[in-house]
Amino acid sequence: MNCPLCALLPAMPILEIHGDTKLSITGLAYDSRDIQPGFLFFALSGLHVDGHDYIDQAIAAGASTVVHCRALPSYRPGICYLRTDDSRFAMSAVAHQFWSRPSEHLTVIGVTGTEGKSTTVWLIARLLELCGARSGFISTVDYRVGDQVRSNPKHQTTPEATAIHEKLAAMVANGLEYAVVESSSHGLSPRTNRLGDVAFDVGVMTNVRHEHLEFHGSWEQYRHDKANLFRALDRALPSKLIAGRRVERPSFGVACADDPSAGYFAAATVRPVQRYSMQGSAADALATAIHDDQAGADFLLRLDGLELAARSNLPGQFNVENILAAVLVVYRLGLAPLATIVGHLPALTPVKGRMTRVECGQAFEVLVDYAHTPSSFETILPPLRRRVTGSLICVFGSGGERDTQKRPRQGEIASRYCDVVILADEDPRGEEPMAILEQIAVGCGGKSRGVDLFLIPDRAAAIAKAFALAKPDSTVLLLGKSHENTIDYETGAIAWDEISQAEQALHAITGTTG
Repeated sequence: MNCPLCALLPAMPILEIHGDTKLSITGLAYDSRDIQPGFLFFALSGLHVDGHDYIDQAIAAGASTVVHCRALPSYRPGICYLRTDDSRFAMSAVAHQFWSRPSEHLTVIGVTGTEGKSTTVWLIARLLELCGARSGFISTVDYRVGDQVRSNPKHQTTPEATAIHEKLAAMVANGLEYAVVESSSHGLSPRTNRLGDVAFDVGVMTNVRHEHLEFHGSWEQYRHDKANLFRALDRALPSKLIAGRRVERPSFGVACADDPSAGYFAAATVRPVQRYSMQGSAADALATAIHDDQAGADFLLRLDGLELAARSNLPGQFNVENILAAVLVVYRLGLAPLATIVGHLPALTPVKGRMTRVECGQAFEVLVDYAHTPSSFETILPPLRRRVTGSLICVFGSGGERDTQKRPRQGEIASRYCDVVILADEDPRGEEPMAILEQIAVGCGGKSRGVDLFLIPDRAAAIAKAFALAKPDSTVLLLGKSHENTIDYETGAIAWDEISQAEQALHAITGTTG
């Protein structure tokens, strides 16, 4: 793709220009290793590295233009330098313009929340598809911009703005009508501005719990940044040119009435906000008479005066809540009658690594899930404790260089519901692995080391230990890594696949081969 640099200049406040702006830009990148000839390079100031230190490498790789926010000691002939207040903030508007404003040619649904985002994104996209709409999505786990679902290779819920707009542009090019975008608090924060120029039509809030305070500074700021999704709805376009035709669709919010922050999000927008509940709260959509089993749940769904019997084949009672959000979005978009949408629910499948059952002929149950916060532990562990007749064994850790306050709380909750707790590496990053586990263990009161509490940093060894302790009526929970494909250490990342690792360890026990 080629775009005149002069067409991108109005997208950012420029403090200073060095060089000729009569250039053609062939691509955008903020990592010098991704630069190709004719690219524009954004020099970003990061936590561990500063992009200004890599300007020379970017130019050597072919960058013709550099966007920076620090004064530079020298300027090379033939290169255009654009200084702005904040290179990262500017990157969003430039990407939006470079990729021909793609979100203005899609109905865009954003999903935010501490838990349930990836699953809700997947369920909405799948329901849209089952109702005959062409939809793409971007989530922590994977994404689809055309016909194929591809794995997300990074530990980044919401990619940087360059990737967001490139993927949205691919959806437009492939004739898709809807885009469902997982919208993290980081992505919605003006500090990163990853989603600042996405033209949202619908916003979904699943919940707001205690998380990411190392970035936001306070829970109040965390919630405020998440609510930027609902504030963006006030800027929704009255119509969009989608797949070659002018389309008018309603703009609205959807919020979980069972979460105390539902009112806060509703107040953040002038658009109507629909609510859903599985706990009997006042709401537009209600799930009642919920009966869950190992394979899913049966429940009654009430909406607009109708009460319909519904079936979910997603394990975990909490998934009923995610389904309610998805149903409400698709129904309010007017794509199908409620009975038709409810009829599609049994066809919905879980996201990889979200209460995923691992079966290799073993006598006990093994589940892999992404739960890694105290609130997610409180969500998944109580119903499992009620269902499991034997011992409940869990393996988990806590991410390094992230919120440290949650660590003992994780230990306390896990110890309350689980018979055996095994602590293992999650993503230590720059922290000492055993020190993280010791901080979690502070909360594991009542557990005895070497008996029902084990600190085993090596995650593969920790999983093997859990399986060795399991009896025929046991359930083993592997939490925190889920779909992620690496474990990040100070020395670098090592390849990791939680499900494959579990299968390998189970084959060693059962004597079978994969």
